[in-house]
Order: sequence, then C-alpha cells, then structure tokens
Amino acid sequence: MIKHIVCFKIKEECKDRIMDAKYTLLSMKENVPLVKGIQVGVDFLHSERSYDIILEVLLDSVEDLEKYQNDEYHCRVVKTLMHEIREASVAIDYEIE
Repeated sequence: MIKHIVCFKIKEECKDRIMDAKYTLLSMKENVPLVKGIQVGVDFLHSERSYDIILEVLLDSVEDLEKYQNDEYHCRVVKTLMHEIREASVAIDYEIE
C-alpha cells in the first residue's frame, strides 16, 4: 500500500473556503476508484507553523499513485480548487510495510 499525504496552507483571503475544500477532497472517495481510503483534517490550532488542511490517501501501488495524479476528476475538480486557494503545500508519499 502507498500513503499519499498533502498539507495545504490556504491563502488568507480564501480561509472561508476551507470547509468547501475539505468536502471537495473527500469527494474523491466516490469519484476516484483508485482511492482505497481517504482522510481529511482541518487544523484547529492555527499556530504560525500550522497548515490548514491535511489530505491522506491510501492507494494499492506506486502505479496507482501515478494514475491517481492524472485521474480526470482529481485534476479537473480537486487540483483546480486546491491550486486556486492554496498559498503553499507540502507532500510525502511512502510505502506502508
């Protein structure tokens, strides 16, 4: 299994869209068949070093991660929104042993 994690820092002027972003990310559960598990969290601490949203996705393989990155729904809906509202993002992908 592969775990794909992305943390998003949302632009100040877009902070009111955080819950929309959360539900858009979660919508991949029904719209991206490669996704085997998904969790989305919204930060409550709001410290200087905090990111606003975390996305965790489980996929079966590295090949599925590559397909996920190019999935039509993921690109058209999810990436479009997140690229519009994010100030910064960091990611990590790793194999679960």
